[in-house]
Amino acid sequence: MTDQPARWTEATVYADMWTDPDKDPRENDGPGPEGELATVQDFVTNYRLTLRMKCEGLDPEQLARRSVPPSTMSLLGLIRHLAEVERDWRNWITDGDPLPKLYGKRDADFDGAVADQTVVDASYADLEREQAATDAALAAYADDLGARVGKDGIAIRELMVHRIDEYARHCGHADLLRECVDGRVGQ
Repeated sequence: MTDQPARWTEATVYADMWTDPDKDPRENDGPGPEGELATVQDFVTNYRLTLRMKCEGLDPEQLARRSVPPSTMSLLGLIRHLAEVERDWRNWITDGDPLPKLYGKRDADFDGAVADQTVVDASYADLEREQAATDAALAAYADDLGARVGKDGIAIRELMVHRIDEYARHCGHADLLRECVDGRVGQ
């Protein structure tokens, strides 16, 4: 006997997909994005959607479950972590005082991811707000991805690529966490 849930997917066209292509909000039938900025923005948008898709349909207990021991990661913790990271990225591009941490001390984003609907709702609201604020701050540099900004002189291009890296890495974690929560698989 095992505590592992049976593997399943909603997809009927491709067994290794999360959902069928005609239901996938990341799919488009047109040509890919044109230019460097549009390409990196498309990747960030699709990874953000992927993370949300991995969390859909779960209750607060499932979202907060640390389903891959001994890791302290949970899907809710990833939502909170990425809200914190979005805020950190804005701190990278400012010359002023950094914005305070959203959740307090280091790892509080994961430690505070508890099975409570109020925490879930607040975490999603934090993520949406921080993503919008980061997008707005970066929009000022849309014409010059080589611009160096902030106290450390980071290039906007480097920050944009780092965003893709961060979301992609955590979407991989979300794949494993979700499969261990309820068995759902797919990219």
